[in-house]
Amino acid sequence: MVKNERAAPNSCALTGWYKSSYSGGDQGECLEVARGHAHVPVRDSKAVTGPALLFSANSWASFVTAVKQGQPLASSW
Repeated sequence: MVKNERAAPNSCALTGWYKSSYSGGDQGECLEVARGHAHVPVRDSKAVTGPALLFSANSWASFVTAVKQGQPLASSW
């Protein structure tokens, strides 16, 4: 995780969670992202009361772009 990013210890305190329409549904390997926050919260869909990572909008956009382009991810993500 990049040094300036944060984590929320209990993600259920945040609202607006959704899974991607590309999610495999019941495979259990999904991330959820929440809209409407200053930072982009991301959590494991199986751990709704667990922690969420909070990314800056720029960091999250860079990550999504890299995944869409099939780029290898840097270890600093």
